[in-house]
Amino acid sequence: MGPLEGIRIIEIAGIGPGPFCGMMLSDMGAEVLRIDRADRVREPGVSGDLLARGRKSVGVDLKSPRGVEVVLRLVEKADALFEGFRPGVTERLGIGPDDCMARNPGLVYGRMTGWGQEGPMAQAAGHDINYISLAGALEPMGRRGEKPMIPLNLVGDFGGGGLILAFGIACALLEKQRSGKGQVVDAAMVDGAAILMTMFHGMRGVGFWSDERGTNLLDSGAHFYDVYECKDGGHISIGSIEPQFYAELLQRTGLDEGTLGGQNDRARWGENKERVAALFRTKTRDQWCAELEGTDVCFAPVLSMGEAPSHPHNQARGTFVEREGLVQPAPAPRFSRTEAQIQGPPPTAGSHTDEALGAWGFDAAEISALREQRAIA
Repeated sequence: MGPLEGIRIIEIAGIGPGPFCGMMLSDMGAEVLRIDRADRVREPGVSGDLLARGRKSVGVDLKSPRGVEVVLRLVEKADALFEGFRPGVTERLGIGPDDCMARNPGLVYGRMTGWGQEGPMAQAAGHDINYISLAGALEPMGRRGEKPMIPLNLVGDFGGGGLILAFGIACALLEKQRSGKGQVVDAAMVDGAAILMTMFHGMRGVGFWSDERGTNLLDSGAHFYDVYECKDGGHISIGSIEPQFYAELLQRTGLDEGTLGGQNDRARWGENKERVAALFRTKTRDQWCAELEGTDVCFAPVLSMGEAPSHPHNQARGTFVEREGLVQPAPAPRFSRTEAQIQGPPPTAGSHTDEALGAWGFDAAEISALREQRAIA
């Protein structure tokens, strides 16, 4: 199994970034037990919630004192727990950091929020688009003269949220090996989105990045770093930044350096983009792939989610896999010895209640009594 084999983690089920964190940890070999709300439990079946893959699910009534006690008993055998509620919610439920760490001082307690545990906006509702806006990450994204372009919810929820939380939990688990002590990991999506922008703050600080959207090297300003439409309506991407790659682009496409002028003459980027766009509209996407793919132009076709799994490179690497009829990205990153792998399909809520509680130390009589008391589903 993966490098986190033997690590036990409790996930208080939520949406978006929390489940993504759980998926990353599970793919790396951790045993992640989802605590789903009892009122969401349904008959076992096929679930398309790929972010929940690889875990078992227990249905617990967190508003019941007995249900809270179930979670606290599980905490006693866990290495980590993470939750994604607004600040103060788990404290009111009785499963906050103090409650849990009183049972297990070595527990790593991960917290996933949009705005963080404190600050003027800590209690406000929000979503990815709001967090990346406040972090200064959304405003630079887009073309010149147009409004900011929404980058799906990759920057706040997943990159700045779930991935940062998974990294924080892994760091805290590593530190615990030295100190023997647990700690709280406060992962805020506004913080995560901000740190993803570090390089651009550096570029701006030395005058290499303009606040005018769509005029810079990496934001569609440059004619040699952009997406272009082809004759058939498909698109390709060009990233010929370095001089040698730019020279390769000119040589393989027949673009005239004399007409274009210097690569980094920003005053001519706009007109050069029109020239390059006109060139790429002369052939289909497949024709450009035949000429440029695999060269040092820094080229790739722009593939749809349906096309990407079939590309020969992705197939050769096993970048996508099919499980239970669902095509999905394979675990990443890869390890030379401790192979990461999907541990199982996404569960329906509560579909492993008896099995999982038994594996974590509850006997059959206790499970039956808890169900009679409606502490578990």
